[in-house]
Amino acid sequence: MTRTTERYADAWCAVVDLLVANGVDTCFGLPGDDLELLRALDAAGLDLVPCRDQRNAMYMTTGYALQSGRLAVCLLGKGPAVTHAATGLLEARESGAPVLVLAAGAPERRRGSGGFQELDQVAVVAPLVRWAYRIGHPDRVVPATVTALTRAVGPPSGPVYLEVPDDVRTAEVLVTGPLPTPPETLTPESAPVRRGPAFAAIRASRRPVVLVGGGMRHRNGGGAVERFAERLGAALLTTASGRGAVDERHPLFCGVAGLYASAPARELLSSCDLVVSLAGRLEETVVEGGTPWPSVTVVQVNVDAAGLSSEFSGPRVLGDARHAVLGWSQALDEDGGAGRTEAPEVWADRIAAAREAMSLQAEAELARAATLPGIRIAELLAVLDATAAEPRVLVQENGLQDMWSYGFPFHVGGGSIVPSEQTPLGFGAAAAIGVKRAAPDHEVTAFVGDGAFLSARADIAVTATAHGGVLYVVLCNGGFGWLDAQRARLGLDADRYPFARPGAPPPAVDGPDIHCRVLRDKATLTEEVLAARRFCSRGGTAVLMVPVAPDDILPALRDAVVVPQ
Repeated sequence: MTRTTERYADAWCAVVDLLVANGVDTCFGLPGDDLELLRALDAAGLDLVPCRDQRNAMYMTTGYALQSGRLAVCLLGKGPAVTHAATGLLEARESGAPVLVLAAGAPERRRGSGGFQELDQVAVVAPLVRWAYRIGHPDRVVPATVTALTRAVGPPSGPVYLEVPDDVRTAEVLVTGPLPTPPETLTPESAPVRRGPAFAAIRASRRPVVLVGGGMRHRNGGGAVERFAERLGAALLTTASGRGAVDERHPLFCGVAGLYASAPARELLSSCDLVVSLAGRLEETVVEGGTPWPSVTVVQVNVDAAGLSSEFSGPRVLGDARHAVLGWSQALDEDGGAGRTEAPEVWADRIAAAREAMSLQAEAELARAATLPGIRIAELLAVLDATAAEPRVLVQENGLQDMWSYGFPFHVGGGSIVPSEQTPLGFGAAAAIGVKRAAPDHEVTAFVGDGAFLSARADIAVTATAHGGVLYVVLCNGGFGWLDAQRARLGLDADRYPFARPGAPPPAVDGPDIHCRVLRDKATLTEEVLAARRFCSRGGTAVLMVPVAPDDILPALRDAVVVPQ
């Protein structure tokens, strides 16, 4: 860039210019009274997906960032707009999503005067983001925006917050010299990986497990993780957020570890002698909730020091997990089979047996479902898989019955977007809109409960024309299934605490771009799903509401004794 001086009419014009320079083409949000920002977006050719709820706007932005791996931008007003978006910021932080939040702010000259919607917004959001900053002078607009863009992308990636007070946003911004460019990223893959304690543990293992976390999303090009698992002879599992980072049809893949794991996968994990955790945090649902976590060496690799747990014994590696597996794979090739004291075929046979047992369990569950009245969730997932095209993404919630989709092999293949360990209600329902905007050529299915659907219903209806193509499959149990299960476990009165009331599905979503059906008949299930998919392929939004029985719960959750038997 050769220009030496640039004069912007206001701060938003300067900020938007920097967004364009950094490859941003879509924003989400609900701006406040200041609509000059929309004028700047229009002038630059950037799209805005307007939302009705700031929380949903943050979920959409996070979904876009997770699916694309690129920076996503959310636009907010001030005061209550920021506090309402805070839950979405928490989710973006826990997911490590590269998100930039641009918020309005009370003017500098009115600070402390009780001005309209005045709030110390930086103090509110600082614990939820990687960096929070309020621009106090027009001269700081460009440097602060560049810093925010750089920190959001990382590594490690995560949300950042930039506040533009009203009197700063309307001021002229003068830039002398070229605008700063994005930092150059050096690829470390050509550099050798040091043969330290981590490699020694890997080399000596006989029954290894490779556990893939959400940080491997967009970092597994060429199947580097699968090749490493093959070379090591390791069982391949993921965390919930790591699902979709590896090929689920790979013969070493055994599903999700922890709370959502089937009994054969739990048994396999409990008998391993090494866990290699790649770009994960070893969160509670991975290491507890019914799975006997083995007392073995755990090799952890994470580019973010905060993601390295101190709860487990074993080497911890601060660095890029892709670089690590490529280097370790090369080192294993160079060493051959030296150091292995047990034939790898023995562990390979146990992995194959576990996968076979999981498949037989799934077949038995489907056979049982066929004998029961109404549509069972295992049957629904089987039809969704059978009718899905490629490429595809399943966007999920984390309610009691939604969690069927976490249970391998009830949902197999394709991309996956799930909430983080925070599991905010409505994340998946709204995030699906951002996912579709990030991947318009993908078939996007949102698998959600009726409580989550209702929380995002307004934005689903209003933005249907902007994100057309999402299929919503809504499990209708009349409210909050997880809470109702815990109520039943404690013997509390259902009438006094009506967390769920099975019966009529939530009100239909209307509009010419929306196809809405209630499904009750097994015989027409495939036909109805195919019709909905055809409607989505033409740019419409389809909503399939499926009444479900309260006892229709993923077997792994029943095995873990976290719900009533």
